[in-house]
Amino acid sequence: MAKRGSSGLSLIVAINKPAGMSSHDVVNQCRSIFNERRVGHMGTLDPLASGVLPICVGPATRLNAYLTNHDKTYRMAIEFGIATSTDDREGNTISSSAVPDSLFDPDKARKTLDSLIGSGMQIPPAYSAIKVNGQKAYEQARQGNIIELAPRPFSVYDVVFEEVRTVVNREGITVPQWIATFHVSKGTYMRSIARDLGHALQTVAHVASLERCAVGNLGLDDCVTLEQLKDNPLGHSIDPLRLLTMRWAFVRDVREKVEHGASLDHNDISLNLPLENDMFSAECCTSSVFPSKTPPQDGEVVALVVDRKVKALYEYCQDKQRYKARCVFAIGVERGTGL
Repeated sequence: MAKRGSSGLSLIVAINKPAGMSSHDVVNQCRSIFNERRVGHMGTLDPLASGVLPICVGPATRLNAYLTNHDKTYRMAIEFGIATSTDDREGNTISSSAVPDSLFDPDKARKTLDSLIGSGMQIPPAYSAIKVNGQKAYEQARQGNIIELAPRPFSVYDVVFEEVRTVVNREGITVPQWIATFHVSKGTYMRSIARDLGHALQTVAHVASLERCAVGNLGLDDCVTLEQLKDNPLGHSIDPLRLLTMRWAFVRDVREKVEHGASLDHNDISLNLPLENDMFSAECCTSSVFPSKTPPQDGEVVALVVDRKVKALYEYCQDKQRYKARCVFAIGVERGTGL
């Protein structure tokens, strides 16, 4: 078997992560599939969770720093009556509590979940990937050292209530599960929402199941399973412009300058609006490229496309009225198989 190293690939794929695998497990499988050492994921998914997990391969991993600000959508089941060490089904029971009869009422569930819409501060779960003094909190927690994590800002943009499910929990007691879809800001911990909701309702709670339905405008329909990726490794790349959500431009006359990371005059490129979906509609071949009429803003980062690949990211300097290179890709990042 060839040693993993440089595959000559630079692309992004979206994996529908199965429950039971860690995000790092998925990365390792992708390393094997692509025979590429440089593989990274965008946003950790807990082992309990399934759903959208974007994966960067090869030099495309350098885009990770620009792909962290997306809001996300989750379908979550909140189970009342038991608190766990991890705030989800995977953890050990740390306490149990009686569940008020009112929590079996769908109207109560709907109104309570609607009240969560807004912004606030939340304490991340003890078992999280946050680093404290160079060590991840979950690594310390596994050793019995629970680190007090500082509250962090979060926002819930929308909640769509689905149903109240009646289940028998691990202690043999009948309890309610609230099923709903949440649209939240980056950095929002769904396990913290479940934990805090339990306390607010005079009981305890944890996440029974969790599916990430979307990262920005990238949804489950854009994802493939690991099995599908193994069968056709090069047939599922997606356009990085959809995830970058920044203005962009085709590069022709100043291509050589971009290749060498040279600065560009503000008149050298014509910006297009951020790409929200595929370059071409599934129904027809009409281009969805729309020129932008707004001049570049100081500090704005834009993407430059050469020969169907994202070749570089440039930042605009207002005082010099020039663009300077932030990130240049020797082989470019593939625009996706749908083009």
